[in-house]
Amino acid sequence: MPIYEFHCKSCNTAFSFFSRRVNTAKIPACPVCRRPLKRQMSLFAKGSRGKEEPAGDDMPPIDEAKMEKAMAMLAGEAEKISEDDPRQAAQLMRKLTDATGLSLGSGMEEALNRLEKGEDPDRIEEEMGDLLEGEEPFLTGGKGKRGGRKQKPRVDETLYDL
Repeated sequence: MPIYEFHCKSCNTAFSFFSRRVNTAKIPACPVCRRPLKRQMSLFAKGSRGKEEPAGDDMPPIDEAKMEKAMAMLAGEAEKISEDDPRQAAQLMRKLTDATGLSLGSGMEEALNRLEKGEDPDRIEEEMGDLLEGEEPFLTGGKGKRGGRKQKPRVDETLYDL
């Protein structure tokens, strides 16, 4: 008897539905807003390499091989950028996020947008320093909208009938 998982884009919530038989066609309505849900892949097992994750760490693991390749590719470009042109630093940061699949937190996204406009990096840090120190600069799980932050869905622990 399978349990299917669905996501509501409107509520940004993941729901679990219990089915008495295999039923891959039925799409239930959201228990909260009644809009149709979208089926999502379930994580049924989580592998570990013998290392305990730190408590409270809900970030998925970063693909180290992908990160190393991206860093090697960008290392040469980093040597060529002019410290006097904040736009070049912003372009390098965009290439890093594209190459690694990371997305930026809302504060970093705002700072990067300001760099792309040519604003002084010291002024940006002076005005946004507290905000930037209080958030994760990089997020995993794909790109959100530029200028915004894709929030991790809330998980409804209730098991609904399909």
